Amino acid sequence: MKYSVTSVILPDLDVPETCQLLQELGYDGIEWRVRYTKPEAVGKGYAFWGEHKTGLSPANIAEKADEVARITADHGLAIACIAANLRCDELDDVKRLADGVARMGDVPIRLGAPKGYDRTVPYPVLYEQAVEAYAKALEVLKPYGLRAIIEIHGGTIMVSASLAYRIVSNFSPSEIGVIYDVNNMAKDGFETFRIGMELLGDYLQHCHAGGWRPVAKERRDDGTLEWGYDGCDLADSILDIAQFIADLRAVDYQGFISIEDFRSMDHREKLKRQIDYLRGLE
Repeated sequence: MKYSVTSVILPDLDVPETCQLLQELGYDGIEWRVRYTKPEAVGKGYAFWGEHKTGLSPANIAEKADEVARITADHGLAIACIAANLRCDELDDVKRLADGVARMGDVPIRLGAPKGYDRTVPYPVLYEQAVEAYAKALEVLKPYGLRAIIEIHGGTIMVSASLAYRIVSNFSPSEIGVIYDVNNMAKDGFETFRIGMELLGDYLQHCHAGGWRPVAKERRDDGTLEWGYDGCDLADSILDIAQFIADLRAVDYQGFISIEDFRSMDHREKLKRQIDYLRGLE
C-alpha cells in the first residue's frame, strides 16, 4: 500500500515543511491543496478552510509547479492527487489549473459537480447537468493528458460508490476516476466496501481515510435522538478500517490512501499514529 496526506489538513506548513514532515514519518506521497482562499478568510490566520502557508491556487500553480514538483521529489514523495475544489463547470479555472498541473506529471485533479444535493432540485436533473458539465471539463483536460477525479462526499450527488460510478461510467477510466472516501461514507452513503470497489473497477483511482464515530446529541421535541460525528483515530472509527484495507488488497488496488484527518492536534502525533496503524494492518 502507498500512503499520502492531503495538505488541506496542514494549513500552517509551507511546501518544504510539509514534505519534510511526511518524509520523516515514512509517507509515500502528498495530495497538494490548490485552491482559492475566500476573501473573508484572508488575514484571519492559517486554517483548514482558510489561508494556507503553501499559498497554492489555480492562479499561481503554473509558476510554482516546477518548484513544488522538485521539492516533493527531493523528499522522496510522489504527488498523489491535486486537492482542488473547483466545480467541473468552472472551465476557465480548470484550464488555469491544468496549465500548472501538467508540469507535475500524470496527476489527477479533483473536480466537483456543478451543484450539490440539498433536496431542492431532483437528483435526475442534477445528474444530467453533471454528466454534461464533466464532459466539457474532460475536453479541457484532454490536451494536457490529465484525468479528473470525483470524490465520494456528503452533500453531493455522489455520496456512495454506486452513485459515483453512475457518473464516471459515462466516460473512460483514462479520463476520470473516483476517490473512494471512507471517512465521508461514515456519515452518508455507506455501502459494503468490496461491493463498491468491485463496481468501480478501473475507476477506483484514489482513496481518502479518516476516522469518524457517532456521538449522541440533543433529542428533538418529537422524540428523535440526533446523532453527530466526531473525528477519531482510524483504529477507533465506526467503520472497519481493517476490512477496508483487506478489501482494497483483494481488488488489487494500486493507488494511494491519503490521510484526511481534520482534528486540531499536533501534526506529527496525529499523522504518525495513522500511518503506524495502517502499516500494522498490512
